[in-house]
Amino acid sequence: MMGVRMDMPTNQPIVVLRERDGDRYLPIWVGAAEATAIAYVQQGIEPPRPLTHDLMTDVLARLEHTLSVVRVDRLEAKVFYATLVIDGTEVSARPSDGIALALRVGCQVLVAPEVMDEAGIVIGPDEDDEVARFREFLDQVSAEDFEPPGDESNPVP
Repeated sequence: MMGVRMDMPTNQPIVVLRERDGDRYLPIWVGAAEATAIAYVQQGIEPPRPLTHDLMTDVLARLEHTLSVVRVDRLEAKVFYATLVIDGTEVSARPSDGIALALRVGCQVLVAPEVMDEAGIVIGPDEDDEVARFREFLDQVSAEDFEPPGDESNPVP
């Protein structure tokens, strides 16, 4: 996984997954709450109270269940779909929620080849500067960058 960034034209958070043995990247637009949950884990931030993904991780652990893999397995009408595999049982999920959980439990996030073929992008040698700028952005971004502006009445716990 590459990380979370903001799409400049739309100001929407994006999770970027990187192909392990290739040069393709898969951008997935996500909600602000999910972007924050992913960024918190990547930055080692532990919120004072558990976020929804932390709660789900705790529930799985207390019930002695294991999330073994998250699969981004479908793309329909520009919407990504994922599957959580918990003790062999498959549960439908949004990719952003699956990624947030996978980061917390340390399991793999896999992308179906047909999804990567359809939506993956290649960053070629001419785009090395773009990759460098993106990595610099990832080094500087914080979870607070994904919180909605001006909503002091409902701070993130």
